[in-house]
This record gives sequence, structure tokens and C-alpha cells, in this order.
Amino acid sequence: MDITQLLKGYDLSKLTVGVLGGHSALDVAHGAKQYGFKTVVVARKGRDKTYSKYFKTRDESAGAKGNEKRSVGCLDEVILVDQFTDILNRDIQQKLRSMNTIFVHNRYFWVYFDDFSKVENGFNVPIFGSRALLKLEERDQAYNQYQLLHDAGIRTPKFFKSPKEIDRPVLVKASEATRGYERAFFVAVDEASYEAEGTKMEKEGKVNAKWRQASIEEFVVGAAINFNYFYSPRLGTLELLGTDSRRQTNLDGFLRMTAKEQEKAMQYVDLKMIETGHVACTVKESLLEKAYELGEKFVKTTQRLPREIDPAGKGIIGPFALQGAVVAEEGKEDIVIFDVSFRIPGSPGTFATPYSRYLYGKSMSVGERIGMELKDAVDAGRVGDLLT
Repeated sequence: MDITQLLKGYDLSKLTVGVLGGHSALDVAHGAKQYGFKTVVVARKGRDKTYSKYFKTRDESAGAKGNEKRSVGCLDEVILVDQFTDILNRDIQQKLRSMNTIFVHNRYFWVYFDDFSKVENGFNVPIFGSRALLKLEERDQAYNQYQLLHDAGIRTPKFFKSPKEIDRPVLVKASEATRGYERAFFVAVDEASYEAEGTKMEKEGKVNAKWRQASIEEFVVGAAINFNYFYSPRLGTLELLGTDSRRQTNLDGFLRMTAKEQEKAMQYVDLKMIETGHVACTVKESLLEKAYELGEKFVKTTQRLPREIDPAGKGIIGPFALQGAVVAEEGKEDIVIFDVSFRIPGSPGTFATPYSRYLYGKSMSVGERIGMELKDAVDAGRVGDLLT
């Protein structure tokens, strides 16, 4: 999309930051408010109280006598829809445009559309970030995150084209039967165990019928770490905003049991690895240079993508994450990347790690960093650099 046309009619001095009601909406809205922007959330009816009630902006009584007012909350406007795909409706888009909305997308924004092109071509609201790159997270794309990581020279687990090639423990990342955008992992050690476990999970309704099309990758044992970055096109610099690790249900519950308790519980409760939240965690300073090196390789590779993959020709913009593990081999540590987020990651707690404080003198969430970048770009007359 032509960003000049998307911004036509916008008053850049009165921008609103928009989000979809889920994933990282509160983080983005809070960050936008810190830098003077109005905020709007498109929320689904019946799942909107977080935004329309609990964190809605409002004045409260303050002071010893209650005769003072203070403003609380971070969501100024709430647009209710029957389903998230209604955001493409003309009236919803017109309302967003009338508010001079810059939309910050996340994975929550995309998983409800079975056709990415509907958002790429039909959402006539400027997006902060890389509109066309998020689909590369999907493994069924002709060119996806794995090819990009390979082209960038970033280490990933070994991938197996066929179960016949399995010669070590592997992780099969099949799609859930009920929630296709979530994955139901299972482990196999050879072709026979691959077929047996996958068939069993399909019969139990845990994976969909296309599980044989899922990626088969080496099962890497290490400390799980998500590296959360921010690339500023305005400054041409890469930042490591924070590091975190996932909490998964009911895996984390099993990990809190003794081996004997696990064995007993597994007779009645199936193991699941559904992402529930994140915890902030730091990495040793000796790993930071390696982490930056991986991020810089990733950014440069996205900037070299052909226009049929990235029509805007801008590469990655703003927040992204490389998710993987730190492994120890032959007396040294290395970072292996499993997954990529081509947009704001799901953890608002990365500000609890010290890396943004080392850079800016204060800890900064991803949402705040987006707000700062947008304000600085507006002041510099370069807001179009951030949008697609």
C-alpha cells in the first residue's frame, strides 16, 4: 500500500494509536499515553471489559479530602465489534481514519484472518511496522521465517524434510485441532514413534488432520530465552529491549512436580504446552554481543527481501523477537533460534530486564518504545518511515 495515500487527510499533530483488544493492547496503549497520544481499541463484544471498564481512561477522586482529580487508565476509546474480522468493515475503518489512527499490529490481529491478503490489501489504516512480513511466521508460506533465518546465517535446529530422516529426538509442531493458530507439540525419536504419536493425537482430537505437514525439527535442550528487539528506521539502530521466557500450561504445572508425581499425573492428565504468560529473565553479559549480532543479521536480511515478499521495501520496522534457547556445547554457549515474531511480542514484562535502562537511563516497555519512536518521527517529519 502507498503510505502517502494512507496518510492522506490525516492530521499528524492529532494522531491516535490503535490496537486490537488482546495480546499486547494494554502495553501499546500505556506506552502511547506516555507520549501524549490518544488511544483506541477495537474489542470483541463479550470480551471487552478489560478495555471498556477496567483500564478505560477516567478521572478518579484523589487527595486527602477527595476534592482533587487524577486520571487513570490507558484506553480512551473502545470500538465494539461482533467479531475481530469486522475491523475490515468500511464503517470501522472510517471511524479509525477519522481519529487519525496509526494501528500497532500483533499476532492477535492476524490469526483471525484465514487470508493474510485481506489485511495487507483491505485494511486502509496505516500500520506501525511491517504489514507484509508477519505472514512469514506461518510455516505454510513459500518463503517463511525458516528460510529467512537460514539466509541470515542464524542458527536454527536441524529440520527434517521427511519422518524417514529422523535420527534423533525431534519436536513436531503440529496445529491444534480446535485452535489452528496454536500448536500441539509432540516428541518423536524415529519414524515409527512419529507416526504412532501423531496418529494417537489426531484420534484424541488434539491435532488437526494435516499434522503430517507440520515442521519436524531437532529437539534442542537449552535454557529458553526470547530476545526482544527494536529497530529504528529513523536512527538506523538496533536495540535489545528485553529478554523473557514463556510460561506454558500445563507444562509448568508438571515441572513443579517430582518425577514420581509427574508419572502418576500423566496417567490422568495430558501434557499441554499452551502459552499462558511470560516471565522476565536476564542473560549473561557475555551473551549480549552474540544476541546483537543475530538481531543485526536479521534486520539486514529483511532489508534485502525482494518486493514480491516485502512490497514496501523497508524490511523490519520497530519491535520483533527471536525466540530460542541458549545451549552449552564443547565448553561454550550458543544461541539457537526456534521462532520469529515480526511484530510486537506478547510479553509486556520485558521492561523488568535492565537493557533499556542501560541505554536510556530508565526501563522502557515495548509499548513505551513504540510511543517514543512515533513521537520523535512526528516531530522530525518522518512518520511515514515507520508505517506500511
